[in-house]
Amino acid sequence: MDVYLEKITEVYIRVRAEPSVLMEMSEHFTFDVPGAHFSPAYKNKMWDGKIRLLHVMTGRIYYGLAYKIQEWCKSRDYSFGIDNELIPEVTFTPEQVIEFNEDIDCPYTPRTYQCMATSVGISRDRALFLSPTASGKSLIIYLLARYHQAMGRSVLVVVPTITLVAQMNGDFKEYNNNKDLDCHMIKAGVDKYVDKDYTISTWQSLHKMKADYFERFDVVIGDEAHNFTSKSLIGILEKCIHMKYRYGFTGTLDGSKTNKLVLEGLFGPVLEVAKTKELIADGTLSEFDIKALVFEYTDAERKEVKGMKYQEEIEWIISHERRNKFIANLAQTIPGNTLILFNFVEKHGKVLLPMIEGAGNKKVHFIHGGISGEERERIRHEVEQSDENIILASYGTFSTGTNLKRLFNLITASPSKSRVRVLQSIGRILRKGEGKFKATLYDLADDLQWKTKQNYVIQHFKERIKIYAETGFKFKIFNIKL
Repeated sequence: MDVYLEKITEVYIRVRAEPSVLMEMSEHFTFDVPGAHFSPAYKNKMWDGKIRLLHVMTGRIYYGLAYKIQEWCKSRDYSFGIDNELIPEVTFTPEQVIEFNEDIDCPYTPRTYQCMATSVGISRDRALFLSPTASGKSLIIYLLARYHQAMGRSVLVVVPTITLVAQMNGDFKEYNNNKDLDCHMIKAGVDKYVDKDYTISTWQSLHKMKADYFERFDVVIGDEAHNFTSKSLIGILEKCIHMKYRYGFTGTLDGSKTNKLVLEGLFGPVLEVAKTKELIADGTLSEFDIKALVFEYTDAERKEVKGMKYQEEIEWIISHERRNKFIANLAQTIPGNTLILFNFVEKHGKVLLPMIEGAGNKKVHFIHGGISGEERERIRHEVEQSDENIILASYGTFSTGTNLKRLFNLITASPSKSRVRVLQSIGRILRKGEGKFKATLYDLADDLQWKTKQNYVIQHFKERIKIYAETGFKFKIFNIKL
């Protein structure tokens, strides 16, 4: 046997092979880390900017990459063997998912792809689900959680924000015919040592906990799993050494092969649940347009910005009075509820707030990290009741996960080139609601190019256009002189 895999824990496996084979395999699982050249360790020549997923001396690698090793062996004609402990014990069909859904008296019938995703999750024990907004992700999470609870297992659900703790608990209750489940919600100041069937927590409340804390759980479900490439979140998953059942959910991956393999290593192989384009085509999601508004500036302003560093350019843009007034007037005049996303609370959010309030009669709701989860939930319910609302929110609190059906418009007041942030933000307005059939993204860009020198923000805009084209979204570009 050239290569043999054996289990160490639920986090790691060991590759048994000759040193030459391990070296060859290690090369395959070694990658450049995006942005590594900005790291002090790289600049000081203490690190080569690479991540090595396979430890050559010990043969240790993430459990979730076992299938990748099998593929690698097959491509090189190496014989391959695997410990029986690494082979899932249960096969659960989509038909059984439908039966189970009826047994637990869920008022919603899962769609075909939801049944497929749930059956694969149960049958494989672990998976990384690529599940776009409004594909019914929370129902898949609920079905997986209920199945494992029925098997006598304790479930931990990890989410990125306090808003999503309350929202996930509310979804579970809705799927349970508005009856409470044995569920504990953890956020700042709440006792973590409470034994319940289901525990829903922000990762911020857990990342400093010792490994023995996680021994009380059998199943971990990570919502918005693309965040789990951060050091704190990787640390949580690496402490879950006894959790056999692992599921990650995300609407999009960032395109980095390194981050994808880390996530698969922690959770399991990627499974694409559905595509946004298909959900729009079949009427599950709202029709969607992108209006790219490219602001054009005076020659004097272009000259002023041309030598600026990235952060200086951003601060110049977000403090530009004519630009901010345009945002305020746009938000108050376009019909329907509007979400405005910004980056900086003090420098931009608080500057925009009085401008927007003074530009019209729509009610403005200001959401940032200092607003409690209860208040955010109250705002969410209020906005669902009418079409005369503007939500002015920081990216960190509202760009991912938050479920609002009556959002008609999204204005991106702060520039971004992050693939994850762009697609997750779009997801906020794609859900269908009563009387809502179409959504519009107003993508704001700033052309401050002077002669042949392009400014940073217009370069990032071109990256976003590439993302829209790759995803199949329709867009139109409008040039606007400020």
